[in-house]
Amino acid sequence: MNEFEQNVQSKRNDAIDAGMGFVVSFVFFSLIFIIAVVVDFIA
Repeated sequence: MNEFEQNVQSKRNDAIDAGMGFVVSFVFFSLIFIIAVVVDFIA
């Protein structure tokens, strides 16, 4: 067995990390879209 498979640093589920990355990127791009809509509405 591999040395790194025996001594893992994090035993958390990878799906949680992937979900958090998706949510953070979704909120970021939604914020950019909302700012663009507001600027377009004002102009």
